[in-house]
Amino acid sequence: MSNTSSIVDGMLDVAVHTLDGRTAVDLGRRGAPPLPVDPALAPLLPDGLPRGGTVAVTGSISLLLALVGAASADGAWCALVGFPHISAEAATEYGVVLERLAVVPDPGASWPTVLGALVDAVDVVAARPPRALAPGEVRRISARVRTRESALIAFGGWPGAQVCLAARAGPWTGIGTGTGRLRARQASVTARGRGAAARERTVHLWLPGPQGAGIAATTPGSEPRGGWPGDLAPVIPLADVPLAG
Repeated sequence: MSNTSSIVDGMLDVAVHTLDGRTAVDLGRRGAPPLPVDPALAPLLPDGLPRGGTVAVTGSISLLLALVGAASADGAWCALVGFPHISAEAATEYGVVLERLAVVPDPGASWPTVLGALVDAVDVVAARPPRALAPGEVRRISARVRTRESALIAFGGWPGAQVCLAARAGPWTGIGTGTGRLRARQASVTARGRGAAARERTVHLWLPGPQGAGIAATTPGSEPRGGWPGDLAPVIPLADVPLAG
């Protein structure tokens, strides 16, 4: 069975070339349009979320959910694999439509099988790969993603990813002097990739956004147009608060 699987997976990358080496027919890419992304992430993924490719995300589960949410809100079927602590409420806050979402909290040793089945069935698969994933499994899954024209979002990195999005979290806002609650957080996201995505790009945004969920574009130190709801104030570092007595 393993030999048959290897042969089938190898066939997924077959292309027909002309005599001068140009690709005439690529059987692994049928040209499906990319999936939409949130406007705040458009500078990093100007062509949208690529079908048939992998985007690696590090540093923020919220960033991963924002990518899934934009595609889901547009009608895509999606799946979350290996995220036992993501609640349905958190997913919906980023636009994920639960009626079109498959969830496999802990696939265990069946991770490659589960992922392969979902890549065949849905448009977007967001997954946390196991650390011990073999290189051969990576190649087989990547080939399957290309052929099925799904989009794989891998949290924590993926060898050969088309684009890598790295998030760096900044300060929270929302708490005043003894009042308020955490509402929004500044973050920067940097994109690095291959080919057309080789030029490094960085955007500064709110993650989560001013309503305590979602994502919003801004620049460091600035407020979104219209101001913050509820007169949000910067969080006070606890080390700067004098202790009574």
